[in-house]
Amino acid sequence: MSGLQDIRACEGRVEGRVQGVSFRAAMQAAARQCGVVGWVRNCPDGSVEFRAQGDAAAVQQLLDWSRRGPPGASVDAFNARETESRPGLTDFEVRF
Repeated sequence: MSGLQDIRACEGRVEGRVQGVSFRAAMQAAARQCGVVGWVRNCPDGSVEFRAQGDAAAVQQLLDWSRRGPPGASVDAFNARETESRPGLTDFEVRF
């Protein structure tokens, strides 16, 4: 194995019943388990916004999780777009 990774970066938004159900904390835990860095935050309109970066397969795993969310969440709409990777991200943060 060469040790090189296929790095992927995405930004996205999740809509539905995604605030008040521990979506951010659960996404942080899922991202850390996958080895993905970035952040997640609540938006004033009731949606949740995120940035995820890491190994392409790990990011895809997190995106798949985000389409469902934690128990108690109800995802009505999900969208993510590819973006440029950013240096300096070392963890997955819950932002306020």
